[in-house]
Amino acid sequence: MKVKDLVRDEVTIRFAGDSGDGMQLTGSLFTNTTALEGNDLRTLPEFPAEIRAPVGTVPGVSSFQLHFGSKEIMTPGDACDVLVVMNSAALKANLNLLKKGGIIIANTAGFDKRNLNLAKYGEDHNPLEDGSLSGYKVIEIDITKLTKESLDDFGLSYKDVERAKNMFVLGLLYWLYNRPMESTIKFLEKKFNKSPDIAAANVKVLKDGYHFGETAELFAETYTVKKADIGPGEYRNITGNEATVLGLVSAAKQANLPLFYGSYPITPASDVLHELSRLKNYGVYTFQAEDEIAAVSSAIGAAFGGSLGITSSSGPGIALKGEAIGLAMMLELPLVILNIQRAGPSTGMPTKTEQSDLLQAMFGRNGESPVAIVAPSTPADCFDAAFEACRIALEHMVPVYFLSDGYLGNGSEPWKFPQQENLKKIDVKFEPSRNGEETEKFMPYLRDERFVRSWAIPGTAGIEHRVGGLEKEENTGNVSYDPENHQKMTEMRQAKIDAIAGFIPQQTVDSGNKKGDVLVLGWGSTYGSIRTAVRELMEEGMDISHAHVKYLNPFPSNLGQLLKGFKHILVPEINQGQLVRLIRDQYFVPATGINKIKGRPFFVDELKQEIKDALSIKR
Repeated sequence: MKVKDLVRDEVTIRFAGDSGDGMQLTGSLFTNTTALEGNDLRTLPEFPAEIRAPVGTVPGVSSFQLHFGSKEIMTPGDACDVLVVMNSAALKANLNLLKKGGIIIANTAGFDKRNLNLAKYGEDHNPLEDGSLSGYKVIEIDITKLTKESLDDFGLSYKDVERAKNMFVLGLLYWLYNRPMESTIKFLEKKFNKSPDIAAANVKVLKDGYHFGETAELFAETYTVKKADIGPGEYRNITGNEATVLGLVSAAKQANLPLFYGSYPITPASDVLHELSRLKNYGVYTFQAEDEIAAVSSAIGAAFGGSLGITSSSGPGIALKGEAIGLAMMLELPLVILNIQRAGPSTGMPTKTEQSDLLQAMFGRNGESPVAIVAPSTPADCFDAAFEACRIALEHMVPVYFLSDGYLGNGSEPWKFPQQENLKKIDVKFEPSRNGEETEKFMPYLRDERFVRSWAIPGTAGIEHRVGGLEKEENTGNVSYDPENHQKMTEMRQAKIDAIAGFIPQQTVDSGNKKGDVLVLGWGSTYGSIRTAVRELMEEGMDISHAHVKYLNPFPSNLGQLLKGFKHILVPEINQGQLVRLIRDQYFVPATGINKIKGRPFFVDELKQEIKDALSIKR
């Protein structure tokens, strides 16, 4: 059978199976190869919430979605073109995410009576046989059997053979989309350099999967996706959490400070701790504390001692850190708090994404306790946003929230390496020692024109001062219960946050006109969906623009004026409406929220329809 090769501008593939089937690794390797081929891409890994979910059940399904193309790719894709399922539970959990007419590659070994019962199909209702998949192209392959046959001569254990079947899938998909195998072979040989038999087995299965595609005559077509025009430069594929780490370390280097990271593991923030712990040679100190309170307190102590103090968590852990963050605000010390948000409340859905902690960052402490807030918009933008969070914290002596989320933290995209000469300078000044000749006593809360106090390191001669969570007397820092002083200090701390607006960029319009009929205003991980939806609506003739807010407290100084240039303001958020509340409160504009709380980002077609529906109601 002659196979046609078709050119595609974009493709979305979803790998799904049990958490032990290696779907995350399969997706990651396909992603890395695709990045090396020069395609633009976005990914969305999804994990089971349970550490050991029952094998073969829907709650135990792990998946990885990749959207790549020869044009700008801003989302991991809505519905996928190809769905790879290693068992019946994977099909049941993901079929609704496959386009009508799309391709299903099914491992038939995962559709036996046992697996059908575990997936709650029932042993007499095999979807591969009952006609329910008639609207799709179903490719049935006994991947498990073919993997065993491939490794008959290797003498490996049953477990090792089972672990290799994802390489058969990967080889098959490399053939289907004309991807080279070389980078994956190098990865396998390096990963298993101490177990050459395992490396050789995985390489053989990878190649056998590729050649199976060539010879099995199951596919009438293969697909080519040409390189994207993403500009010159050196690129790598990077996840949001990896970019965050590099942003933090770059900021510490620019400030010429050691970086101290006090953290307690929590999904989806744990990767930041893992990555930073590998960078000790860059002046990075990591501390895995016994709980969230100890983690943030250690970071505050590090900041008091003159380091860049950073702590991290997700929503539940941030709640525990609240009192200590208030202490950092009261002490007026630089502290960066990473909140890699997930679906809540309480424990919620630990492996699903949400943007529901913005109001927690704004107000989730006792008393009047203002802090700065910065939010990245894409996985690569996590580098810039993390760098900015550190810069603001250090130059303005304030706690700063970095609001990422699971979608950004685990997702990936191509990232162009920044050059050090293009990074902002970070101006850090410590209060100098005094040799005893000064006549004036050191005033720890004496401020400059930005309302910023000096950074006074303990042990420095002549600048002894008192610290603590009790209210400070203006200038001296002594404990004060005076009501007039308390009001003045409260207003001063707020003024210091407000003054940051003079040291951040003005708000810009990402797509569309600077004035017009409709402005779609977003923040955080909604960026890709909004950008794509707005551009498609512009092509349909709608007068619509898109602006995305990175600096959430304080807002850019021109944001209010920009909002006044539009008749209708729509605010899509993966929550019940948090930015929209802040916008209405501060600028008195009739903004309308578009909300989704399903643990997944907005689909582009879904968002376009929501925008149209919202405008039809308003008009």
